[in-house]
Formats: sequence, C-alpha cells, structure tokens
Amino acid sequence: MRHVRHGGTCEKLSNANPAEQNPQAPASMSASVPFYRKHQRSYDRGYRYQLAGRYSAGTSGAHERRQPVARPGIHHQASLTHRVGEAVREAALYRQRLARPPSRLVRDTQHPADFHRHSFEPSEISKFFPLPPARYKNNVAIDPLAKASKYKIESKYSVHSLEINSCDFEDTAQYRVSAMNVKGEVSAFASIVVKSKSRPKTSLLTGFPLDGPVSEYGITFQTHIVDNFGVSFGREGETLSLGCTVIIYPALHRYQPEVQWYRDGVLLSPSKWNHMHWSGDRATLTLTHLNKEDEGLYTLRVTTKSGYKTYSAYVFVRDADAEVEGAPGAPLDVCCLDANKDYIIVSWKQPAVDGGNSILGYFVDRCEVGTTHWIQCNDTPIKFARFPVTGLVEGRSYIFRVRAVNKSGISRPSRVSEPVAAMDPADRARTSAPWTGQIIVTEEEPAEGIVPGRPRELQVTEATKNYLVLSWKPPGEKGLEGVMYYVEKCVSGTDSWQRVNTEIPVRSPRFALFDLAEGKSYCFRVRCCNAAGVGEPSDPTEATTVGDKLDTPSAPSKVVPTRNTDTSVVVSWEASHDAKELVGYYIEASIVGSNTWEPCNNKPVNVTRFICHGLTTGEKYVFRVRAVNAAGLSQFSPESEPVEVKAAIGGGIPHASPAPPYGISVLECVRDSMVLAWKQPAFIGGADITGYFVDYREVVDGVEGKWHEANIKAISERAYRVTDLKENRKYQFQVRAANIAGVGIPSLPSDTFLCEEWTIAVPGPPHDLELREVRGDSMVLLWKAPVYQGRDPVNGFYVDMKEAEAPEEAWRGVNTKATGNTFIKVKNLKEQESYVFRVRAQNQAGVGKSSDISEPVQAVTKPGTKEISVDVDDDGVISLNFECANMTPDSKFVWSKNYEDVDESASRLTVETKGNKSKATFNSPGEEDTGIYSCLVTHTDGDSSSYTISPEEMKRLLEITIPLKSGLAVEMLEKGKVRFWLQAEQISPNAKVDYVFNDNVVTQGEMNIDKNTGVVEMTMESLMPEDEGTFTFQMKDGKATNQSSLVLIGDVFKDLQKESEFQRKEWFRKQGDTYTLSSQISKKDAGVYETVLKDDRGKDTSKLNLTDQPNSSTPLKITSTDQGIRLYTFVSYYNDLLPVTWHYKDSPIAFSERLKSGVVGDQLWLQISEPTEKDMGKYAIEFNINDGKGGLRRTVELSGQAYEDALEGKVSALNLTCNISGEPLPQVTWLKNDKELTSNEHCILRFESGKFASFTITAVSTVDTGKYSILVKNKYGTERAEFTVSVFIPEDVAPSGDGPSPPGTQRDGEEEEKTEAEAQGRVPQGGAQSTSSGRARAAWA
Repeated sequence: MRHVRHGGTCEKLSNANPAEQNPQAPASMSASVPFYRKHQRSYDRGYRYQLAGRYSAGTSGAHERRQPVARPGIHHQASLTHRVGEAVREAALYRQRLARPPSRLVRDTQHPADFHRHSFEPSEISKFFPLPPARYKNNVAIDPLAKASKYKIESKYSVHSLEINSCDFEDTAQYRVSAMNVKGEVSAFASIVVKSKSRPKTSLLTGFPLDGPVSEYGITFQTHIVDNFGVSFGREGETLSLGCTVIIYPALHRYQPEVQWYRDGVLLSPSKWNHMHWSGDRATLTLTHLNKEDEGLYTLRVTTKSGYKTYSAYVFVRDADAEVEGAPGAPLDVCCLDANKDYIIVSWKQPAVDGGNSILGYFVDRCEVGTTHWIQCNDTPIKFARFPVTGLVEGRSYIFRVRAVNKSGISRPSRVSEPVAAMDPADRARTSAPWTGQIIVTEEEPAEGIVPGRPRELQVTEATKNYLVLSWKPPGEKGLEGVMYYVEKCVSGTDSWQRVNTEIPVRSPRFALFDLAEGKSYCFRVRCCNAAGVGEPSDPTEATTVGDKLDTPSAPSKVVPTRNTDTSVVVSWEASHDAKELVGYYIEASIVGSNTWEPCNNKPVNVTRFICHGLTTGEKYVFRVRAVNAAGLSQFSPESEPVEVKAAIGGGIPHASPAPPYGISVLECVRDSMVLAWKQPAFIGGADITGYFVDYREVVDGVEGKWHEANIKAISERAYRVTDLKENRKYQFQVRAANIAGVGIPSLPSDTFLCEEWTIAVPGPPHDLELREVRGDSMVLLWKAPVYQGRDPVNGFYVDMKEAEAPEEAWRGVNTKATGNTFIKVKNLKEQESYVFRVRAQNQAGVGKSSDISEPVQAVTKPGTKEISVDVDDDGVISLNFECANMTPDSKFVWSKNYEDVDESASRLTVETKGNKSKATFNSPGEEDTGIYSCLVTHTDGDSSSYTISPEEMKRLLEITIPLKSGLAVEMLEKGKVRFWLQAEQISPNAKVDYVFNDNVVTQGEMNIDKNTGVVEMTMESLMPEDEGTFTFQMKDGKATNQSSLVLIGDVFKDLQKESEFQRKEWFRKQGDTYTLSSQISKKDAGVYETVLKDDRGKDTSKLNLTDQPNSSTPLKITSTDQGIRLYTFVSYYNDLLPVTWHYKDSPIAFSERLKSGVVGDQLWLQISEPTEKDMGKYAIEFNINDGKGGLRRTVELSGQAYEDALEGKVSALNLTCNISGEPLPQVTWLKNDKELTSNEHCILRFESGKFASFTITAVSTVDTGKYSILVKNKYGTERAEFTVSVFIPEDVAPSGDGPSPPGTQRDGEEEEKTEAEAQGRVPQGGAQSTSSGRARAAWA
C-alpha cells in the first residue's frame, strides 16, 4: 500500500513477484545477452525482430538447446558467408535464452509519499524483450495521451515508470502493470492512497524545512546556489563559461553531490563542445566553440540525498561576422533524417539573419570521416531545408555541413553534423551503437518454401521535388525467412509498372526514390521476395505529384510585447495557422524610427512566448515574428505596438515610501500665515516623490497640541504657505513625503516659530540650494529667491563659501558684485575638497539674512562623466547632445535654459531621447537662443552638464561650411584634356556646384558630382590663351556652403597649355590613318610584306612574314583538362582570314557539343569532351590555301600510352595565358620563387601582339612546383599577379576491401603526376588589374 499527500506527484511501478502473479511462470532467471546480439537480425529460421525499444534479457539454469535445421536450396548473400557459422551457433543459444516469460529484477518496496515530493522511484525491469508494459487503474487501461499533463510514462534502460502529477483524492486506486511476450505474462500491483496536505517538516537542529527524505545517514542537506551566471551573450567561434557557486550544508568530507547541466531541458554530456568541471564548491560549464546550436536555456541541477536545487539562465549566440559583406548567417542543427547504403537525407534549420537579401538557397557539403576533404554535393542552391546526398561509398561514414547563399555571397559553414554511415538500416542494427527501439521476438516453426505475401500499409511519407520516401509494413505471415523487397513505379493513368531497384532488393521497409520528373504524378507498389520467390505486389499508393508538398507556414499574428525588466521585453504571439512540420519561430526587434531589424533569437523557438534580452533601457521597440519549417520562412507578422524598455514593476527594485524630509525653515510670516521650506529626503524609496503633506500644531507654554493637516492634496514644491494661523501664537510643523509606494513617516517636529508679521526692510533668506555639474575644479550652485522681498524688490545675490570642515571665520565671498541670477558657477576649487555654500539676497535697504547652509559636496569629477556637445548637420540644423552612462530605469533627461526648465510645447527646442542619449534641437536658431543650456539626469548621482551659447558662438554655428578632403586641383588626361576636380568629405544628393571663372558664373549646377565619393569634376577639351585666370567651384548643400579656387596664370598656365597641346597632337599622331589590304590568301601570296609610312617629319616601316616557315607553328601537343582531352598548337601569326581545318584520320572533323575548336591568343586548340576509345587515332591541323595545293600541316597520334596518359589526367604540359594592356606598352617579366625566368625548351615564355603573355611548361615534373609571378611594368606603375603550381603524386586507391594505399605508393609500376595551378595571395579571382588611366594591367585569361 502507498500513501500520497494531496497535490503531490506519485510514481508507481510494479512490486509483485512474478511467481506470485503467474504460478506457471518459471523460477528466477538471470543471464545477459551479448550486446551485439540485442539488435542483430538472425539469418536462421523461426525468428522475427521488430525494432522499436531497448530492454535487458537474461536466463539461468539448463534448458533445452535448439539447433537450427539447415534448409536445402536456401541461398545466402555472398557478403554474409563468412559470418554464417558463428551466427548459427549463437542463434541456438540465443533462442534458448529467450524462451522465457518476462520477470522483474528489482522488487518494489513500500514507503509513504509526501505531497511536497516531486517524485519517488521504485522500479521494475521487464525482460526477454516483452511488449511494452501496460498500466491499469482499477483495471482500466491508462491512456497517457488523453491526459498528457497528468500521467507521464517512461521506459529507459529496461526501467519502466508511471508518474502521476498533481495528485488529488481521485488518484486513490489500485494500479497494475503488466508485461508479456509469447511465453507468458507477468503483472504487479500497488495501491495508492492520497491524503490531505500536511505541513512541511522542519529540522530540530536547524529549524529549516526539510528538502526531502532523510538519507541513510540521517542527515538533511541544505543546498544553495549563489554567485549565479546571468543572461549571457556570445558570438559564433567564441568561448563562453557559465558558473555557479554551490553551498551545501552541512559540509561532509568527501561527499559529492550529483551536478548536471541541461540545455532546453536536455541533459548535456561532456564533449569537445562542452567541458564540465566541479571543484567541490563551484560548478562550471565551458562552451569551447560557440555555435547557434548552443543557444538556449541552461540549467544547473545539483542533487543531494535530500533533494535537488536548480538555477537557469538564457544564453544567446549571435552570428559571427560574415566573410562577405551582406552574406547570410550560417544554417544550424544539421542532422541526418534517413540513411541507407546509397543515400543520406540531410536536414537543417534556416538562419535568422539573411544579410539584408533573401536567401537563394543552400549548398550541402560532405566529408568522409577520417579525412579533411570537403566536397560540395549540389551544383545549384536548393531552397528546401532537406537534401538527399547520393554517390556515397557503402559502409563509409560521413559528416555534413550546410552553407546559405544570397546575391551578396555565401555564408560561413554550419557546425558539422554527427557522423553517419552509408549502409542498410538492417546492417546498422547489427553493427552500430544501441538502437532506440523495441525488439519483439517471436519463435515458431519455419515455413519452408513459402513465397511471402503482400506488404502492408504502403504510403508516401515524404515528398519533395528532389526525392520521395516510401514506407510500409512487412507481410502479416510469420515464419518467413530473409524477406526483402522490390519497389515498382508507374506514371499515373497508365498500367506500365517499372521496377526501381532492378539489381538488388532492399531489406529495410523504407526506400527513397530520386530522379523523378517534377510535376509528374506517379503510383508506387512493393513486392516481397525471398529464396522461394517474388510475392504479389502491395496495393498501389494514391497518385503522388512530384514537388514540394510542404508549404511555407503562414505568418504569425497578434504580436504583443510586455514590459519585463530594464533590458528585456516579453513577446507573445498567436501561432501560425495550419502550419505543417513547424520548426519554430524567429523574433526580431527594431527601435522605433530606425527601420533596422535585429534578431532576438538565432535558434528557432517552438513556443509562442519569448523573452527578448539585451535591449536598451528607455528605448521604444517594435517586434515582429515569423515561422519556419523545412520549406522556408513565413512572411513577417504585423509589427507590434511600440513598448518602452523599462522594468514592469518598480524598475526591477521594490519601492518603499520615502524617508522624512528635514531642515524645515520659515521663509515669510504675516499675521495669519507662514511660508515654510524644507529639504528633500535623502532616501526617496526608489521612485519619484509625488508630493508632500504638511502638519502643524500649536505650542502653548511649552505644551504641544494636536497635529492638524495643513493640506489635503499633495504639493509638489518644497515650500508651502500654511494659512488660518493665529497671530502671536507659536507653532511647530512636520512634513511627510509620498511616492507610489505610499506616504512616508513624518519629519521631526520643527523648531517653534512665532506667527507675527515681518516688517524688516531687507529681504528674507533664499532657499532650496542645489549643487549641479560637480567637477574636480568647479560646480554650479542654484537657489530660489526669498519669498519675503522686504521693503523693496530684490536686486541681487551674494554667495559665500568655505571648506566643509573650516571654522565660521573661513566664510568668504564668491562674488564681490551682486549677481542678478539665481545661479552661479564656482570655479578654482581644490580637487577632492568638500565645500558648503550659503546665499544672501539684497534690495535697496541692504543685504538680508543668509540661507540655510547647503549640504557638503566634494569637488571631484566622477568616472563616466560626459559633457554636452554641439552638432551642426549638413542641413545646418543645430543640436545639443548629452549622453549619460549611469542611467537607471526611472531616469529622465531634464533640459533647461539659464537653469529654468524648458517647456517643450512653447519652446524653441525640440527634445528627443533614445536610450541613454538625449538631443535638444533648435527649431529656428537665432540671437534670442543664446544662453546657458543645461541637462540634468534624474535618479542618478547628480549627472548633469551645461553648454554656453554666446552671440559669437551662435554666429559661428549659423555659418556652416561643407568640409573638403582636397581643394580644387588640375589633372592632365589623354587627348590633352584638362580635368579640374575637388573632393568633399560628404555631400548629399541635393548638392549643387557652380563653376566660376574670373568672378563670372559660367555654369550653374551642371557639374559632374559623385554623391558616393564627394568628387566634383569638370573637363575641358583643351586650354586656350583666354582660359588664363582663376577657376572657382562654389558649393551649396542645404544650408552648408563652401568654395575652392585655383589660380592658373603666368608660367604655370603656359606650361600646362603646352602640355595639353602636346598630348593632344601626340594622341592624333598615334591614331594616324589606317590602311587595309584585304584579299583571299593563296600559296602564291607567300612572302615578306613591308609597309612604309612617311610624311614631312620622316618615315616608319613595318614588316609581315607570310612565308611557309617550319617554325610558324609549334608541334601539335596533347593535354588533359577537366572536360576531357585537348590538342593544341601555338602559331606565330594568325588572322581570321586564314582558314584552319582540323582532321581526324585524314577526314575533316564535324564539330559538335562534344568536339569543339577555338583560339586563345596565339594558341589554336581542339577539345574532345568525354573521350572514348573511338576517339583514338591520328589528328591533324591544316592551315588551308585557296589554290587547293594544301598548306602547313601538324599531326599527332592520340593512341596507346599518349591516350591513356591523357585519359588518366596525366598532364604533359601546362599553359597559362595572361591578357596585358597598357600605354606605353608594358614590359613583362616572369618569376619563379622570386627569381626571374628565361625562356628555354622546358619553359616557353611568349609575349605576342603586345596583348598576350603566355607561360608554358612543356613536360611537367615535380621540380616545377613553386610560386610563380608575372610582373608588368611601364612608367606609370607596376602590376603583379601570383599563382602556385603544385605537381604531386596522388594516393592510389587499392581494390575494395584492402583499404587505401599509403601516400606515395605506385600502382602497376607507374607514377601518376597531376598539376594544380591556383591563384593565391593578392590576385582576386586569379588576376591583377589596374583601373587607373594609362597604367599597366594584367588579368588571367
């Protein structure tokens, strides 16, 4: 019998002896099944295994050994032959061990359960691979899905438990658990009685509540987790440590609690990503290399004999900086959904950051375990977040990663997946780690020679445009051995069935189909087969159209933000409707008016409520949400209403009522009233004071009367006139302060004041002294004028000061002449010294009584102190800016002019506050806006600053200019053109520039202006004598102006004019006249042609050799390319008018997509793509002559060793060509390992037509490995391009099963060499270019 307190949690398991429940069950049995046999599918007769769970099994005692009977005519697969003998021997012993009913290994013990226990764990272990245990309440089966929050059923490591949450009286019942297999059934019973709640027990020693049941030592441990980690932020690639100090009382020597770490409720294990450490009093988790998969809620759980304590906080992981600006973030959670011997289906989650452009798709990369060579699996990006990877080697293990791509570039790769083997699931069950599944074993006489029946429940479980997955159940007949399957398909509407797996049937009841035509409809069916034959087909599936069946989810809605803390907001939303296979949601936040969205989470959350951390206090944010599944991301939800980031209750701290005010004094007295003043409480309770309440009482002959309320409504000022008093009576006063938490206690009673009318001629005392802008050498004192003016109005004030600890005679005046202001800046203070101040008012009658002394203030500049700065933007808008580093949730910026608060509604200022920054902008600045502007931040330790705008300063601010990077300059261009230009630091699209020559406006706003660079330019075709003078560019951008001038007169102008004229004539001279002589070329036209060009300045000649010279073209050579085989030759002269014919076996070649010819520079080539043995033979290139007598002919034999070398990728020659341009013609130099190369038979260097520089290695060998460079140089500069040539011997792959050969081994006595050339270093995309006019340029061809 069990007892459970009402409201607790009960976990009930079997406690009955199997022999007592089932008298026919055998006695206790115990033995263990070999681990690798738990999931092995037997190949002898009479067994059927179904994988779905994991159990222990065992037996004891001598039992009948059943030997398998060999069946003639059964054919086993060749790959299993070497394991048959061992399998047969083990099967017999295994069958003997399994032929027992289930039993329990652990007996349940009786003990009561208290209501405040979370759970208790008696246990049962079902054995011999039974069906899942069934649980009953009063003989009625318990359905955990019907009441998911009530019942929790778990089966782990052969321990099966039932947990009942929130127990109440209805849970009082008899519970039964039953387990069975083909040999029998065993049950256990337990009775649960739920009692009413009881008070928690307390310790007699400490008086603390007991945390749980007393341990076997009779000690109750008190566990406290302190020095906690908070919400943490990291970036991909960084290392992050989380730690807590754990205090366990009493501290026992060598007692070790159980310390566990969880992420999102999943227990973490030590790995290369997670390092865990327990020092005895501190638990630490180190995330060695952050990825977005590491984002989540981290929980530390410390378990002792008396219970457990937990602490949790969220960790956010931001994307690492993109390698390419604008590229998306990396995908995450890459895993393998399905694996077979010829494919693995990889899935991932889309990133939250798309880089500002929509993601076009994803690239999947694979890497064989044990290597570092990554291979891209798809040629074009795929949008669906699942992809079937094919072309795998059966039995090998692979890891995968995914990269996202948008129009800006490719993201960083994701974290790699866990390794997965490309093998049949049935083979994996025999060879891999424990399989999470249930194994049901049945034994019966095998049916010999029976063809299996139809597969059952065939269905399409997954369909995309790239692949389709079928699954089914085996036929219902038992005793069938070695059942495998054939899959067939047909186009919908036809009856033409085609077998998909024609060669080898599959053993797993799951199959993926690829290469189906998108948009077509198909039907599918499956046949069983074994040694006896092929069975009848299953019922066909419904017609399935190939395409992505999964749609992107609909947008979430009703996003509601709620204030949480001063840096976080709770965001909730309504889930996407009809979303299929939903992965989760991404939340984004934006500061109101910024139009910039930032992700709040980088890992999808599958809830509809999320706390967004890391926000700026005081800012207003809007939020939006979108859903994600494998098909993609939904549209964004509508934006939420704005919410200010501020603590929901009390700014994150509890409020209290204020302390009492103090320093009550009388400012004025008449016959029946008195004006009182007091000082603000030192402690305001964490919230603004909303008002004050004043009480008074009469004092007669030293006896105090009752207190009376002077005001019913709270007053906001610290001065108040108390009325209805009686003349010549004495009174005392007290004041109470109030805030949102309530009214504080009253102040101490004031001194006793006589209510009589003041008649003195001088003013009363000033009051409410306040010190601001405290710095190391100065501070500002403010006060309020006296209420009692005296006989005449107040016309000035005197301020006195002294050191706080100095005697009375140390008082000295700050100002020798009375000031008419109610503020003064006290300068020349001694740093770290404390000062006090007092103020006296004067009128024509004299100087009145001094004010109360201020509180002592130390002259020191506090850390983080900021000053007000003035800014003028491009439009001439003047603003004052102040930043506070010590903001609290309740802080506010208060702007004032001449220390009087600014009324924004009637002010000439517009104040805007964002976070810890505030800006005061002048609406229409003018002379009336001069003065002292100050800003005070409330709820800080006096953070404040001021800025004085004098009339001179205002005039300077109004005269804004456009800043220039460089003034007006002149530059000579080709053709003798003259360019005038300047560059501004920044210029808006609305800027205008006028060209002024000698004070005359020539053009208005027609200049060439580059808004991005700020360059303004004007070009003149040439300089004439009348162009001598002053050139000026006048700029205007909004209210900002500027101008720059250049004086070109005298010798400076004449030299520039001569240079312009010379460059213009030189350009036309070089262009000259073009003479063309064109005709059909024949053999008789061979010879040397000479052109002579002359005029009065002289003559020039040029020769062209068109003789049939043997060296006019190089011998025809063979090389290997990625597409196949290439034949090529270099010619000395080539013109489009010169016909060229390629021959194969003395017949002209008919070109096609597979056979192509072309010309690159002076190289003529023939490309043979996908060569076969039919392409072997004699090839020739002929330069044709129209007279029909033939011309120059080059031949090569593509056969034998030459063909094999080219086919196997052996490179006999390497050629790289670079396009060169420049004026003057550049000099070309080739370098190897920074040493100049010279042309020879092995390394041929060419520079043809002043355009093409080629580099050819005729016979590549390992000595050619090195770093090569091309250097092009003329008088304007030098360009350099670099590349690396690597000649290496690849690893030879041995025959299947023997494993790879070690590096450097030879196969068949041959050494295979391959050449790899790649651009590295400073050569983007394999080239170097210069865009400056007239400079040398080089680019890879």
